[in-house]
Amino acid sequence: MVGIIMGSRSDWETMSSARDTLDELQIPCEVRVVSAHRMPDEMFEYAQTAKARGLVAIIAGAGGAAHLPGMTAAKTQLPVIGVPVQSGRLNGLDSLLSIVQMPPGVPVATMGIGGGVNAALFAARIVALADAGVAERLSAYVARMHDAAASSTLH
Repeated sequence: MVGIIMGSRSDWETMSSARDTLDELQIPCEVRVVSAHRMPDEMFEYAQTAKARGLVAIIAGAGGAAHLPGMTAAKTQLPVIGVPVQSGRLNGLDSLLSIVQMPPGVPVATMGIGGGVNAALFAARIVALADAGVAERLSAYVARMHDAAASSTLH
């Protein structure tokens, strides 16, 4: 199972694509709002109990100061995948830089701004390492992407 967390409900517009992609690949997920700044105790508890709840990866979306992915990674050894959420002020560049510039010892795999689909596909690759069914569905997804791209060539 994959966890999807975000700093606020307004981040759902970006993060829903991660859930939709995991659903398409038939990978169970849980979705929660867990603010690093307004709910730090809940965020720590979420990260510390994630493995015991059966999670194998966490996708964390955040905008602005974007501390959620890094602080989550600081409290769990599970892979954390950060998704910078586009903000009105700096168009998500602030979020991207906040998430990608983690200090040594606290890694966060960081997707592009608004990269919920890629975050889900990255999580699927992690899940597929131990789940042959997910590996097959992921291969079929990649084949569909190939076929869609190949059929869109101009003549």
